[in-house]
Amino acid sequence: MRLDAAAIQRGCPNCEIKSFRHLCGAELDHFRSAAAAGGALTVACTQQAAQFTEEAGERPDAISFVNIRETAGWSRDGARAGAKMAALLASASIPAPDYPLVTLSSEGVVLIYGRDEAAIEAGRLLADHLDVTVMLKQLDEMMPSAATVFPIVKGTIRSARGHFGAFELAIDDYARPRPSSRNRFVLDAPRSGVTSRCDIVLDLSGGMPLFPAHELRDGYLRADPNDPAAVLRAVLTARDLVGSFDKPKYVDVTPALCAHSRSKRTGCHRCLDLCPTGAITPVGDHVAIDPNICAGCGQCAAACPTGAASYALPPADTQLQRIRAMLLTYHEAGGTNAVLLFHDSPHGTPLIDALARHGDGLPANVLPFAVNEITQLGLEAVVGAFAYGVSAVRFLLRAKPRHDVTGLSQTIAMAEAILGGLGFEGHRVTTIETDDPDALGEQLAAIGMLAAVAAPATFKTVGKRRDLLRFGLSELHRLAPKPVDVIALPQGAPVGAISVDTSGCTLCLSCVSACPTGALRDDPERPVLKFVEDACVQCGLCQSTCPEKVISLKPQIDFRAARASAVIIKEEEPALCVRCGTAFGVKSTIDRIAAKLEGRHWMYPAGDKRIAALRMCADCRVIVMSEQQFDPFKGVPERTPPRTTDDYLRQRDGKD
Repeated sequence: MRLDAAAIQRGCPNCEIKSFRHLCGAELDHFRSAAAAGGALTVACTQQAAQFTEEAGERPDAISFVNIRETAGWSRDGARAGAKMAALLASASIPAPDYPLVTLSSEGVVLIYGRDEAAIEAGRLLADHLDVTVMLKQLDEMMPSAATVFPIVKGTIRSARGHFGAFELAIDDYARPRPSSRNRFVLDAPRSGVTSRCDIVLDLSGGMPLFPAHELRDGYLRADPNDPAAVLRAVLTARDLVGSFDKPKYVDVTPALCAHSRSKRTGCHRCLDLCPTGAITPVGDHVAIDPNICAGCGQCAAACPTGAASYALPPADTQLQRIRAMLLTYHEAGGTNAVLLFHDSPHGTPLIDALARHGDGLPANVLPFAVNEITQLGLEAVVGAFAYGVSAVRFLLRAKPRHDVTGLSQTIAMAEAILGGLGFEGHRVTTIETDDPDALGEQLAAIGMLAAVAAPATFKTVGKRRDLLRFGLSELHRLAPKPVDVIALPQGAPVGAISVDTSGCTLCLSCVSACPTGALRDDPERPVLKFVEDACVQCGLCQSTCPEKVISLKPQIDFRAARASAVIIKEEEPALCVRCGTAFGVKSTIDRIAAKLEGRHWMYPAGDKRIAALRMCADCRVIVMSEQQFDPFKGVPERTPPRTTDDYLRQRDGKD
């Protein structure tokens, strides 16, 4: 492939760029010298990464490896891919922070759940490696073996929960065979409601999966019993699941930022709706994520409006810094019409490699950006990419995704609404759902020329997703072809306003106490309801809390909101105590209550001076009632005492 060192140097002006023809062979001494010199070092080769790592030894500074061959050089446009190569190198120079790990332990206790001889054969293959129990739905036609190597029982799994190393199964119709079984299994009396615990579940039942998004559940292996190759792959995988294993703690939760509920009123439930594995559960006013079950799809963090759920592989700000470095470098190196292609490593990388080796390769303007999971990408990544000068964004998905991608679809819908509202014409953000490298190449080639911002933004940001989104939207609005102040968004957007029917609002201010972000505010001096749109996350707590049901959500972006002060939604005259003059409520509300009670309630006869107590503060009301010696139970007949067991017994025995 051709290396355009001049274009790479333009994109990376502060770096020393050296090119070689056989760095891993005849020119290996050049690498040894560079590695010995210390400092940041990037090698544009991933094929020989193991060799280079070994040659570098215990180098204090890490080495970054970047693939510019399959992603850039091996392409029909390879001669014009210098700007892309510079962009890939620049993106790799951003260090990724360390992430926490979760340790899962397995002692090798496996339950093989099946329907026929295939499950027993799988048990024989695993018996020398794991602690095996085989459970079949039916044992009627099975013949007992001469020697019991592992238990074989009958049962049906009603439900399953838990994770690798700690599965818990609820079993019905459980029965053990008797040792005296001769030519067929003779079973004990069946029992239901039995609980079984194991480290690994090998499901060869051919029925419905025991878990949602079962492919993402570590330790749960499932294969079609009619496919011997699939069964063998599952058996070989199960054989190695003994010991301790580390997995990333993908998502971190800050309970104080969560807007799930307040006072037993449910507000935001985006993460609960999107989690494919059921790893998220409500815990009081916030949610908790079980890191043992979480598979790292990242949809919860991408949809979280407050930043309470944050992705760690990598954090959102590090991810945006990599996008920034890639796009600004591409622009500096002379690249135009950039298309950002988000993909994952298990699916996207092999597809790109196949296209490079057997097809035309990626177009020179398509910049591949690898992430852990496509669904981890939020609106801030898309908005930031367009502010940095990208022309289009594509998400590369499997033809049949392993789990629901509703969260990503919502992100794309919001991004399209924002971009369309700001004058970016055409389909700027969409998915490519294919397992065919040729289809991938065709769809990328069909994108065509799309105008980007005239001068890419250069902002740097750190912090939570909401901070990144707020700043990215501000910059994109500044650079947009046709900027407008307000853009309506689809339902579920993390930003917006509220609409209040002020005629029905009583200024009870329950919405203020429920609002988790301070978007709704009051005033200690007078009855008033204020709203700060920039702080609203559309959690819906105000809507569910309002006793008059006069609040509704209004998803939108108002680009003026960041600079706007609190807006007064409703303000009324305070009610002053007629005895001491202290403000204690809303005048209209007190007047309405007095009008409804005077002459219509036995405590407040028409013309009685007692009605004045309603127009007093709590302290004065107590004083006046004491002075009047008011007895609320005067004239009320004595209540009949309740009948007890002793009363009924005396009546039965005739002692009354």
